[in-house]
Amino acid sequence: MLRCPSQRLLDRIVRRYAEVPDAGSVYMDHFTDRDKLRLLYMLSINTHPIILQIFPGAEGWPFPKYLGSCGRLIVTASTRPLKEFYGSSSDVTVDLALQLLTIIDFMMNNGLNYFFYFTHVDADTFGVFSNGQLFIQDASMLGVIDKQEGRDLMNRQQKYKDIFSCLAVDCEPELPSCSSIKESQNLIMICEKFLPKLLKQKFQLPLQEKINSALSICADSFLSDQEIITATQLLVNILKPLQICDSRFVYRYPDCKYSTKL
Repeated sequence: MLRCPSQRLLDRIVRRYAEVPDAGSVYMDHFTDRDKLRLLYMLSINTHPIILQIFPGAEGWPFPKYLGSCGRLIVTASTRPLKEFYGSSSDVTVDLALQLLTIIDFMMNNGLNYFFYFTHVDADTFGVFSNGQLFIQDASMLGVIDKQEGRDLMNRQQKYKDIFSCLAVDCEPELPSCSSIKESQNLIMICEKFLPKLLKQKFQLPLQEKINSALSICADSFLSDQEIITATQLLVNILKPLQICDSRFVYRYPDCKYSTKL
């Protein structure tokens, strides 16, 4: 999370972590030494609860509500992992695929100009609430780049070592430059790991062939960012007409009945 830090991001962490009515001070005057050590410790071993605090779901971020944490123990609402829906009907998997693409787009383009990128994804990365809404279940593998302050500033920080990565062992980490992180990195990961499992053999030809073709392009890490983004936009255009308005999708029903988009 702090591989590519900016002053704006650090200020946000301090203000939101404090959880005080006046939003705290970026100078950490209201922090005791114990508070400072606790924050540094949490940032070094488990950034997941910090992400939930500073980018709350109540403000539209695709994360569960932060209820509390202690070390590596997280308290959260009851959910189901995304992998349980791989064998569902096409209308369910299409809805989840579109939600997944929407979340990834929001991570790339949001009003606060933060670019969120995954360093790793697995079966537990995404979850589904009981109302059918998809969200990021495990935010511990998320990095943040401040697009507003620019990547050039981040690249100048590379001479400093990440001491938090070496708390448990003696090491000399060589971290890649922030500018080496592709804009399409998240799209490549989900097109490789999740979307094929959601959309495999769900449709008749030639529709299935069009979906498979778009997926193969957006999962190709050797292509340019624009080629991958264009392929995912094509995939959205293919799937959007297949999304139905039904009471099973509680998170958007009955709103979808009165929407001109569906």
